Amino acid sequence: MWEYTDKVKELYTNPKNVGEISDADVVVEVGSIVCGDALTLYLKLDGDIIVDAKFKTFGCGSAIASSSALTEMIKGKTIEEASMITNKDIVDFLGGLPDQKMHCSVMGQEALEKAIKKIKGETIEDEHEDEGAVICQCFGVTENVIRRVIRENNLTTVEDVTNYTKAGGACGSCIPKIEDILKEELASVVAQPAATTMKPMSNIKRMQLVEETIHNVIRPVLMRDGGDIDLVDIEGKKVYVALRGHCAHCVVSDVTMKNLVEDTLKEFVENDIEVIEVK
Repeated sequence: MWEYTDKVKELYTNPKNVGEISDADVVVEVGSIVCGDALTLYLKLDGDIIVDAKFKTFGCGSAIASSSALTEMIKGKTIEEASMITNKDIVDFLGGLPDQKMHCSVMGQEALEKAIKKIKGETIEDEHEDEGAVICQCFGVTENVIRRVIRENNLTTVEDVTNYTKAGGACGSCIPKIEDILKEELASVVAQPAATTMKPMSNIKRMQLVEETIHNVIRPVLMRDGGDIDLVDIEGKKVYVALRGHCAHCVVSDVTMKNLVEDTLKEFVENDIEVIEVK
């Protein structure tokens, strides 16, 4: 059974800003009743200020709570301020959502982005025109939407992508494509810091890059063979790790430590990183 915060329960049982704005300046729709979740967002503007926001949602309690949270967050804000709101901000406002319901917050962000595009006069007649190919036919989720959600929320697994977008959650035929997109995005994330490794690096930055590289690159490789890795400590350029699962008792664990763990950290963090195994 999913655990919901008091804020989610409050906004589900007593949602705020439900309904229509008869003289709304902007009305947008996202999602689909066929797919299980749909949201209509109404905005009233006074110049550059969102003076009122209402919604109508077809969906679960989390969808209603997320939509209610969104309207509360954007009222009184300028268009520019509202454009900075992400699905993570919606989740924070609610005090958290179950992993399986994160797509409700993403739907809220998509509605807001579509509304702002309409306000700015950008063409949205074909909302999928610039979103790339449809990857998940069951829920109509496009490639660019998947890539954006992966980047903005630091997703690392197909299950994460499904939780945030629903893609892969029905027939499952699109899962191989989602896996390919994940690999490309994760490779891009860890490749970007590599260009900075020639510059002097602070201890905080080094620790951040070590943690990201272990989480995004090394751990997924080990887990494919039933292994895992824990970051135990970092002292300067000495990184202490412990192999877990099958890797902990593997006869070639020394090779794994040198050829995978240490070499990968040298590639993406600093070329004089030293990895020390903790038994």
